[in-house]
Amino acid sequence: MQFLGLLLDTFILIATHGPLHLSMCMYIPIAYANVIQLAQSTHEAGLFLDGDSSIIKRLVALTVSAIFYLQISQSKKNQGPSPKSRLYGRAPFFTTFCAAFLLWSWSLLHYPANEGTRMHPLDGLLSAASAQHDAWLQQASASKTLDVCTAEYRRRYKRPPPPGFDAWYRYATERSSIIIDDFDNLMDDLQLFWAIRPAEIRKRTHLAFGDWNEVAKLSIRSGKAEIGPEVKPTHRWMLDGVIAMMSNYIDQIPDMDLGFNINDEPRIAIPYDDLQGLLKASAIGPHIAKDTVLNEFSKDRAASWNFLGSSDPETPNAPFTDQSFLPSFHTYGSISCPRSSRARRSYLWDNRALCTTCFAPHSTGVFLSNWTLSASPCHQPDLAHLHGFYLSPAAFKPSHSLYPVFSQSKANGYADIRYPSPWNYMDKAMYAPSPNASDLHYDPPFSEKSDTLFWRGATSEGLSRFGEWQGMARQRL
Repeated sequence: MQFLGLLLDTFILIATHGPLHLSMCMYIPIAYANVIQLAQSTHEAGLFLDGDSSIIKRLVALTVSAIFYLQISQSKKNQGPSPKSRLYGRAPFFTTFCAAFLLWSWSLLHYPANEGTRMHPLDGLLSAASAQHDAWLQQASASKTLDVCTAEYRRRYKRPPPPGFDAWYRYATERSSIIIDDFDNLMDDLQLFWAIRPAEIRKRTHLAFGDWNEVAKLSIRSGKAEIGPEVKPTHRWMLDGVIAMMSNYIDQIPDMDLGFNINDEPRIAIPYDDLQGLLKASAIGPHIAKDTVLNEFSKDRAASWNFLGSSDPETPNAPFTDQSFLPSFHTYGSISCPRSSRARRSYLWDNRALCTTCFAPHSTGVFLSNWTLSASPCHQPDLAHLHGFYLSPAAFKPSHSLYPVFSQSKANGYADIRYPSPWNYMDKAMYAPSPNASDLHYDPPFSEKSDTLFWRGATSEGLSRFGEWQGMARQRL
C-alpha cells in the first residue's frame, strides 16, 4: 500500500498545484494504462513467470519518475500555481479520477490470473502424457487370472485366443510382464493376413526367401529352429538373436517357416486402394470362423511347408525391386495414404522453408503433442526431404504386394510384421553402466550430468550422393 500511496500523492500534487497543462496530465495516465495493459497481457500469455510482476512495478515507478521530472521542470517555469490554469479549478474531479484509476490498475497486478493461461505448454503436455501413460498401463495388465485374461481377449479382439494361450499367460506372469491384455500392435501387424488363405500365406513366405531378396529363412520343426541358406554371413547374428529370443518357449511354437528382413529398412508398402480392399476382406475373409475355439494347432504342419521345396538364393523373385539410393517417399512412403491427403497431392519444392502447416496437426505451438499422429506421413509432405530413408535409403528392396516379412522396425504406412530387435539379445549394443567412478563405463547420477546433447555414431540412415545429407535427421541434429 505504500507503493499505491506514493502514486496517489504524486497525482494529488499535480492536480492541486496545477502547474501542468491539462493535455500533459491526461497523457500520463493514458501512457501508464498502456504500460499496465501490455505488461498484464504479456504476463497472462505466459511470457512472464509468477515473480515477474516486479517488472510491471518498475515500469510504473518509471512513469512516476517522469511525472516528478515534468513537475519540477514546470514549477521552475511557473514558480507557483497560476490562477489561469485550466486544471486548477478541476483538482477534486481529477484527483478522484486518478485515485480510481490507480486502484483499478493496482488490482490488475494482484488479481490472480487463470492458472491455465499462466501454465507453460510443456506442463500441460507432460500432465496429459503422464495420465495417458498411467491409463495405458492399467488397461495393459488389468487381468489377474487366466480366465479373466481369456475373456478380455475375446472382448477386445472378437475372437478366442490362439492355442497355447495358457502357456503364454504363465510365461508372462512368471516374469512380471506389464503387458497381459494389450495385443494391439500385434493385431495391427497381422490384420491384413486374415484376408489371405493359409496356403497362400505359406506360398508368399516361400517366394520372399532369397539371398538377392535379402529375406532370411528360419525353419521350426518339432521344437527346434534352423537357419536357412539364404542368410548372408554378415547378418547371421540377426537369426541367432531370434533363436535366442525363442529358446525358452520354442517347444510351444508349431512347425512353420518365417522370413526375416536382414536390412534396417522396411519392405512392404501397399497402395491405398489395395490396402482398403485387404482391410475389408480381412473382416469377412476366408479364415477360420471367429467363434471356433482351437486347443491345438493343426496336424502334419511340416508337410504343408515341405512341399514348397527350397528357393533359389541367386534368383531375384518378382515381389521385390531394388530401390536403393532412390527417393522413396512418393513411391512407397506415402503410397498407403488416401489420394486426397497432402502427402499424395502436394509437393514441397522449396525444402529450405519450414512447413508449419505440416507439423501443426500434431503440435501445440512448437511442441509435439500427439506422437502417434506425428508418425503419419499423410499430412506431412515435407518428410520427403527430412529423413535419409525417404531421401536416399542405403539398402531398400520393397514391394507393393503383401508378403509376410518380419522386420525390426518400420515407418508408418508399411505392412511389415514387427519383432523385437535381436541387437538387445546378441550384445551388439550393450549398455552396461557402472556406479563406480573409477570404471570405464562410469554413469554418474542424473543430477551430476552436464547439460549437453550430441549425436555420436554412424550416419547409416541413408547415402548422400548429391547433398541429401542436409535433410537427414542425424546430420541436422
